[in-house]
Order: sequence, then structure tokens, then C-alpha cells
Amino acid sequence: MRFFIAGVMQGSSHGTELHDQDYRERIEATIRRAMPTAEVYDPWANHRESITYDDLTGKQVFLEHNRMCGEMDVVVAFVPQASMGTAIEMWEAFRNDRMVIAVSPMAHNWAIKFVSHLRFDSLDDFDRAMEDGSLPRRIAAFRRS
Repeated sequence: MRFFIAGVMQGSSHGTELHDQDYRERIEATIRRAMPTAEVYDPWANHRESITYDDLTGKQVFLEHNRMCGEMDVVVAFVPQASMGTAIEMWEAFRNDRMVIAVSPMAHNWAIKFVSHLRFDSLDDFDRAMEDGSLPRRIAAFRRS
């Protein structure tokens, strides 16, 4: 089972500020506890300096990550605020029949509402569903369908 951790990096920043990326480690740890054999790809882990990449490198990384989302089994998207990059990653997964799990309070945002197969209001809710086994069961059922 292959997971991609998508999520807000710059959000609506007009500069080079980044949203706190600590959520990534938490999501990965939760997945690994509940599904020890899972492979988890975190784009931030390999591209911590991406905000400083030249345009060619940035474009290559951006497009490669979008392609990967269409190949993974599950994309877990952390979207506490609007994120254009995350929306594209979610779309790529959705249009390639991959499971999209959103962790977002934005229940009425169309990109969240119509592209996600499941949505959790918070990381605490996501953690609980993974740890009680209900989310791994839903993921397995999705893969069989």
C-alpha cells in the first residue's frame, strides 16, 4: 500500500513563507503505526529547500509529484486552508481512481467535498480512525472496489 502525503506548503503566502510542516511527520507516524507495511512518500522530506529551486527544477519536481499522486494507492491531503498545489495533487489522484483522504475543516469547499473519498475535520480525527482500524478497513474496501 503506497501513500502520498499532500498538504499545504505556501498556502496563500505572497512571499517565501511556509506553513508549518510538522503535520507530515504526524501523518506518516500514524500511517506506519496502523499499517506497518505501508510505503509512505513525503515530498517535503526530499525537497525541504524547494522554495529556493530555480524555475526548471521547481517545475520538474512539481509535475513529478503530481504524476506520482495518480500512481499511489492513497493520497492523504492536509488542507487547513486553501492550497492550489494540494488541490492539483488531489485531482490527479481522483482522476486516476486513487483514494483521496482530506484532513480539512473546509467541508463546503468544492475541491475538498467532491474530490475526496473521505474527509476528517482534524488530525486528531484522522489519527483515531487509523488507530481504531476503521480507516484501514475503508482503504482496503476502496482498493477492492
